[in-house]
Amino acid sequence: MNSNWMTIGRIDDIPLRGARCVKTPQGKVAVFRTAENEVFAIEDRCPHKGGPLSQGIVHGKAVTCPLHNWVISLESGRALGADEGSVATLPLRNTDGELSILLERRLEAAE
Repeated sequence: MNSNWMTIGRIDDIPLRGARCVKTPQGKVAVFRTAENEVFAIEDRCPHKGGPLSQGIVHGKAVTCPLHNWVISLESGRALGADEGSVATLPLRNTDGELSILLERRLEAAE
């Protein structure tokens, strides 16, 4: 249902290779902007120890958790490499620079 789209700001509010944390009724969501100007929204909680992914380092289409260096795919929410686990991803749309995320009833990690 399209009525659950929540406007979260403008793409220019997020630095290249940076992130912004957004509070939603479902919890904190990290919105990332890659060096290629792509944007992704994922749950702001590392599947390992709950570290704040929004404070991690963005590289390519992944973020490295600032606590224990787990690398999480911004596209799928899955841990990369030998690590296992995942976080929820949220649909995000960019309409002429205005960003919106689609809120669900609850965040669900990828299977």
